[in-house]
Amino acid sequence: MAEVILKNLSKSYDGKSKAVNDVNIKINDKEFVVLVGPSGCGKSTTLRMVAGLEDISGGEILIDGKVVNDISPKDRDIAMVFQNYALYPHMTVFENMAFGLKLRKFPKSEILNRVQEAAKILDIENFLERKPKALSGGQRQRVAVGRAIVRKPKVFLFDEPLSNLDAKLRVQMRTEISKLHKKLEATMIYVTHDQTEAMTMGDKIVVMKDGFVQQIDSPLKLYNNPVNKFVAGFIGSPSMNFIDGKIIKNTKLLFQSVDGKDTIELSGKYSSKLESYLNKNIILGFRPEDIQIKNTESGNLSRHSIKLEVVEPMGNEIFIYFLLGNAEITGRVPADTILKVDDVIDVFIDKDKLHFFDADDQKSIVD
Repeated sequence: MAEVILKNLSKSYDGKSKAVNDVNIKINDKEFVVLVGPSGCGKSTTLRMVAGLEDISGGEILIDGKVVNDISPKDRDIAMVFQNYALYPHMTVFENMAFGLKLRKFPKSEILNRVQEAAKILDIENFLERKPKALSGGQRQRVAVGRAIVRKPKVFLFDEPLSNLDAKLRVQMRTEISKLHKKLEATMIYVTHDQTEAMTMGDKIVVMKDGFVQQIDSPLKLYNNPVNKFVAGFIGSPSMNFIDGKIIKNTKLLFQSVDGKDTIELSGKYSSKLESYLNKNIILGFRPEDIQIKNTESGNLSRHSIKLEVVEPMGNEIFIYFLLGNAEITGRVPADTILKVDDVIDVFIDKDKLHFFDADDQKSIVD
């Protein structure tokens, strides 16, 4: 396998606006890296430039220490798995998996061994004589992955491979691809718009927006230490709550909502960073799971009386929705809680798990 390095990579289709802008990523040997972001953020374009399917407007791509900018896709020693499977409908599973090897003039015995080995890994040995139309979506995706495995490439590229599967099958295939990564000890680059896929699969996640890389980090660091409001809101489901307001001070530092109706006394650990924002506009963030409806007296909590706007039982938990400081807030509470719309209850926000963002540039104030 191989290390992949993207240096100042950019892509422009009209010579002016850039679909990908000055991207710098180092993907270590055997690492599973996920590019994630909303539609149009440049993640698939970046992957296609690595594959050689898109021309590069600027920068360099190195695979295994070699610049591959001007090397054709077939000579880059990569294998790509597409969203739509891209299987030949008139060929059997065996023929689909063997096709690339036949083009490269591999001996028949080597082709047979590689296809059987990949089929065993993916548990599709019984489907080798079937054609794609006789397979389910998950089985077709396994065949597409198998076609990549037989190549034994230096790098595997996945372009939203699970988007066409139903929710249950997506979860199953997520697990299968993660297991495959460990089994093959392969370098893998995976593109998705689904942050749950990113968080559960990646060793390292690259969050993109509008062609720019926002943050590169481990899943846990992205979740706990987002560098800006976009990353904070994109990572996590349901997404982080945000309230506009400002920092004020009486005897202690307080966050005051923009309507002046709600305040949160701030933990001392934030003081040094927030003193300079006194009387300045900021954005406060906290996650739905950091809201409680029972005061356990075991944490550093801020109490607020609220009226429930919506109550959504989810089976294993309940989502509650209410207003706080003119902002719509989402909380997640235990499934055995008895609640109904229009109930007036107390909620408790964990003051040690607050996030603060500059109102102008939306960058994180407190690391």
